[in-house]
Amino acid sequence: MTLLGAKPMPLKIVGATRSMAFGEFLAQAFAAFRADKVRATMTALGMVIGTSSLILVVTIALSGKQYVLAQIENIGTNLVWAEYKGLVNAGTNASVRDYLTYDDMIAAEQQVPAIKAATPVLNLHERIATRGDKELDILTLGVEASYKDVRRMRVVTGRFFDDQDSELFNKVCLITEKFAETYYGGSEAALGQRLKITGVPFVIIGTFRESMETFGRSEIQDNTILIPYTVARRLAGTQSINQIYFTMFNSDSVPTGTEEIQRVLKSRHRPESEYQVENLTDVLEVAEKTANAFTLILLLFAVVTLIVGGVGIMNIMLATVSARIREIGIRKAVGATRIEIELQFLIEAVLISLVGGIIGTLLGLGVPLSLRLFTDFYMPIPFLAALIAIVVSCSVGIGFGVLPAKLAAKLDPIESLRYE
Repeated sequence: MTLLGAKPMPLKIVGATRSMAFGEFLAQAFAAFRADKVRATMTALGMVIGTSSLILVVTIALSGKQYVLAQIENIGTNLVWAEYKGLVNAGTNASVRDYLTYDDMIAAEQQVPAIKAATPVLNLHERIATRGDKELDILTLGVEASYKDVRRMRVVTGRFFDDQDSELFNKVCLITEKFAETYYGGSEAALGQRLKITGVPFVIIGTFRESMETFGRSEIQDNTILIPYTVARRLAGTQSINQIYFTMFNSDSVPTGTEEIQRVLKSRHRPESEYQVENLTDVLEVAEKTANAFTLILLLFAVVTLIVGGVGIMNIMLATVSARIREIGIRKAVGATRIEIELQFLIEAVLISLVGGIIGTLLGLGVPLSLRLFTDFYMPIPFLAALIAIVVSCSVGIGFGVLPAKLAAKLDPIESLRYE
C-alpha cells in the first residue's frame, strides 16, 4: 500500500552482519527520489523558492542601503557647517548681534588640521532685474570658488567662477538650473545673459544644481544666484557672513573636527554668543539604522518562506514513512538498527533541502549577476548570504526531518511486516 500515489522504492536488503556506509545511505536516498520524482521535485521546490527569496531579499536590501548611503555621499560625508544662532543670557547686550566673520573661517582653517577646504556664505536678499527688466525677489549667495567642491555642486553648463574672478571683483554669477529653465528657456540660453543685482549688472557664466537634496538643510533654493564673495561683501557693506562650510580630509575626522571648530568659534566671540556647528553623521547613522531594520524585516519574510518549505518537507516525509512501512519492517528484520533507519530518512530530508537550496542559490545569484553583466545597473552580489542560505536549507532539512525519521525508527518490525 502506498500513500499520495508514491511509487514503491526498489528495495536493497542490507545484511545484518555489517552497518550501512554513508555511501549506501546516499544511494538509498537517490533511489527513493527516483522512485517518486514528482514528490521529490515538489518538496524541493519549496526550498528553491525560500532560498532564492532569501538571497534576493538580501540583494535588494543591500542595494537600497548602498543607494541611500551613496546619495548622502553626494552631499559630502566630510561636510561640516557653522552658523550663528543667537545670544544666551545676553542681558543688556541682547540687541547686539555677534555674527560669524570671514576671519573666523581663516582662524578655523589655521587651528584645525583636519580641515581640507572652507567657504563663507553671505546671503543677499535683493530684488534683481532679469531679461526684460522683470524684477524678482531672489536669494543671492556670495561664496568663494571652493564652494563648488566643498558643497559638491554640479555645473550643468558654462563654468564656475575662480579665484581670479574673486580677486578682480568680476561681476559674474551662476544661476540654478531651474532658474535658467524658468526665466531664460534653458541652461544654454541663459549663458551670457545679464541680470542686475542691487542695480549692478552681472553676466551669467554658468548654471548649477546640487548633487542631491540635503534633507531640508540646504541653503540652495530653486531660484538662487551665486556670486563671488568679494563682490557680495562690497554690495552688502559688511564683514559678517551667514554660514561657513568646511570639508574634512576624511570622514573619520568629522566628529573631532566639528568639536574643534566649535571651540575656535567660541574662543573668538563673546561668551553669551551661541554658534551651531553640525555635520551629517546623525543623518548617516539614521539612514544606516533604517536600512538595517528594513533588511531585517525582509529577512524575516524570507525565513518564514523557508520554514514553510521545511513544513512541506516534514509532511512529505511523514507521508513517505507511511508509504514505506513494510520496507522499514523488512530492513529491521534483516538487522537494520534504529540509528540506521533514522539516518536513512534524515539524509533524504537533508538531501532534498540541499538540492533545493543549491538551485535556489543559483537562481538568487543569477539576478544580480545578470543585471551587472547585461545592464549598467550595479547590484551587490551577496556571496555570504548565499552560503548562509545553503546552511539554513540544510538546517531546515535536519530540523523538519527529525520527526519523520524518529517515527520511522520507532516502528515495530513485526507490525510493519504485517502492514498492507
